[in-house]
Amino acid sequence: MALYQDANCPIKERVDDLLSRMTRAEKLGQLRMKLYGWQCYEKTAEGEYQLTDSFTSEVHRNKGLGGLYGVLRADPWSGVNSQNGIPFHFAARVTNLVQAYVLAHSRLGIPTLFIEECPHGLQGLDGINYPANLGAACSFNPALRKENYAHIATEMRARGAHVGIASTLDLLCDPRWGRSEECYGEDPFLASRMTEAVTTGLQGDTLADLTRQDKLAVQLEHYAAQGSAIGGHNGGASNIGERELREQHLPMMKAGCGANAQTVTSAYTAVDGVFCNASRFLMTNVLREELGFDGFVLSDGGAVDNLTILTGGLSAGKNDPAALTKAAALALNAGVDTALWGSAFDYLEDACTQNLVSIETVDEAVRRVLRVKFRLGLFEKPFTDEHAWEQVNLLAARHSARDMARESIVLFKNNGLLPIAPAGKKIAVIGPNAHCLYNQLGDYTAEQKAGTGVTPLDGIKALAKSASWVRYARGCGIRNPSKDGFAAAVRLAQDADCVMLVLGGSSARDFGTKADENGTIITGDDQEMDCGEGRDVASLALGGVQEQLAREIVATGTPVVVILIEGRPHAVEWLSEHCPAMISAWYPGIEGGTAIAEVLFGFVNPSGKLAASVAHGAGQLPVSYNRYPHYPARYVDRDDTPRYPFGFGLSYTRFTFSDLKVSSPLTVAQLEHGERVNVQVDIQNSGDRAGAEVVQLYVRDLEASVLRRVKELKGFAKVFLQPGEKKTVVLTLGFDELALFDASMTYLVEPGRFMLWVTNGVDQTLESDWQVLSA
Repeated sequence: MALYQDANCPIKERVDDLLSRMTRAEKLGQLRMKLYGWQCYEKTAEGEYQLTDSFTSEVHRNKGLGGLYGVLRADPWSGVNSQNGIPFHFAARVTNLVQAYVLAHSRLGIPTLFIEECPHGLQGLDGINYPANLGAACSFNPALRKENYAHIATEMRARGAHVGIASTLDLLCDPRWGRSEECYGEDPFLASRMTEAVTTGLQGDTLADLTRQDKLAVQLEHYAAQGSAIGGHNGGASNIGERELREQHLPMMKAGCGANAQTVTSAYTAVDGVFCNASRFLMTNVLREELGFDGFVLSDGGAVDNLTILTGGLSAGKNDPAALTKAAALALNAGVDTALWGSAFDYLEDACTQNLVSIETVDEAVRRVLRVKFRLGLFEKPFTDEHAWEQVNLLAARHSARDMARESIVLFKNNGLLPIAPAGKKIAVIGPNAHCLYNQLGDYTAEQKAGTGVTPLDGIKALAKSASWVRYARGCGIRNPSKDGFAAAVRLAQDADCVMLVLGGSSARDFGTKADENGTIITGDDQEMDCGEGRDVASLALGGVQEQLAREIVATGTPVVVILIEGRPHAVEWLSEHCPAMISAWYPGIEGGTAIAEVLFGFVNPSGKLAASVAHGAGQLPVSYNRYPHYPARYVDRDDTPRYPFGFGLSYTRFTFSDLKVSSPLTVAQLEHGERVNVQVDIQNSGDRAGAEVVQLYVRDLEASVLRRVKELKGFAKVFLQPGEKKTVVLTLGFDELALFDASMTYLVEPGRFMLWVTNGVDQTLESDWQVLSA
């Protein structure tokens, strides 16, 4: 038995032994992931599956296969649907078929990795669709997100997947960006806690958990600062400096590394003129040397090919071999280990021959890929139990998705209209998002079976059986300028006792949607999708004629509740002024309609808090709460404060904060040695309904050597209370929560005064001075 085949040997020794036996061609084959996974199989007329020539050719070309992206993927871009795709019960059979071929044609028996998208559930047939990230962030409940992702891991591993791609590293800096829905909000502390939750939900709490058959490796994306692109342009350049990078965009990666994240997607972005995929500073100095990451980096689709703009491809063409060879060398030398799609890594052999890349650099990249495979236990168990799917509790997963949908809903306004008692009422449900399931699921979503999900109309009908009637009119589309449905909607509103007006956006793709080679929507494609990858906007107003529809419905005099289903925080000025009640459910997933109805009728008390500020309009951007101070703090024509700030969210009950206590000052040395300050507050439900409140702790450094932000979230806790119930909440601050990067970019805590706030983001705020002592 070869050393690498001995499961009792340490992983380092196994990796080194295997690497020593590999030829250069076999090593380079581990670094290429060119083939779309859905192109490796085809469904036969008998309903079986067979391998394609393109797949077998790729295996032979690479002397094996390092990894395969998207075998289970199903969506309009891949062209995979219920007719030609892989259902849940068949998935392990197909992945085993693929794996068997790879093993049989790898001289050393190296298994491949199956890598799949799971930004809010597996992007495959029959998967459970959860609330998208922006909504989930509004729950302020990382423990529940961890539970979501534990279910996702179980489902994915039962299908044969080994790596789950999850978007957690992007901050929502500009809501015009089409991928705003993928962000866990605008705050790095909140996003970092969600990153930890996603990572441990998928992988488990320790590296040893990776071998469990209900866990898999996480691939965090996108590293780094992709949310900071100028103008909200997808994949665009970012002009941030190192301080902004470190304070705002690297904390999520740091949190992921602390939770043992195994793989990372490198972003398309160029930060301060340097492409992430060409940045040794980001990929090696920061990621490996500072943060301790020891997994592998996979470029985003075609991102290495994009480097040809630096290596002569702009004039010679993107397919120029010389430019692609240099691009491949640039990426590998920076620390990008593997390339998804594109052609650049096909030229790594040439890069080695031309001495643009050393064999030591190749070996290090291969070592990282092999290490993850060994940690997953793939050399011992390369195949998946084909009956494992029978043990997956999809009902429990749906319940978990519903819980998150409930907690994600943010109540913006309520003039006493909510909750509604439906008995005897005539309820009109109107709007383009009232009864369109795909509009509430978000981008990166697979085809759904009929009857799979619950729309707001479905949920309202199910919970309002005592109503006189519930009737529906679409009214208008998301972006379509037609007003043909206005008259019917207005008549319905006139006849009703109340109107549920369901507006917002959509990231729903259909099979006529056009996309480029990496799945990004072609901007000029004329359809209803107004959010999602490639759907950046200049205006934050609701699309099409939605606001005009709202004006006509409100003019009837019938009380209106606005329900927003959206992938970005839209500017809703007129609605805020003229409608008595408004909620946002974001993209709530397949259980969203039930959760929305439960909130409307008072079965659930809304507890969501805004994870991203809602601007008055696009001209006010950026409007994030954690800005630097500036004077005067207004424009000539408007204050610079948002319409609804980060952390805001109403409830059907009232909470009271009292008795704030902060422990004694600590010295810099004590903080450096791990001591923490306790911030204690009492919270009481002083209303007559059970509910949950988020206790939020903010900090401002009042005596610092560099400019500090006006306030920064540094702790939070979600507390569930019965009427009259009182609890004591203790939050803590340590070195990381109080540290800064000084003028020389040294990370340290400086002595001086700090202001601390404890608030619910609405009407309860307590504050205290605190001090870090020099000695």
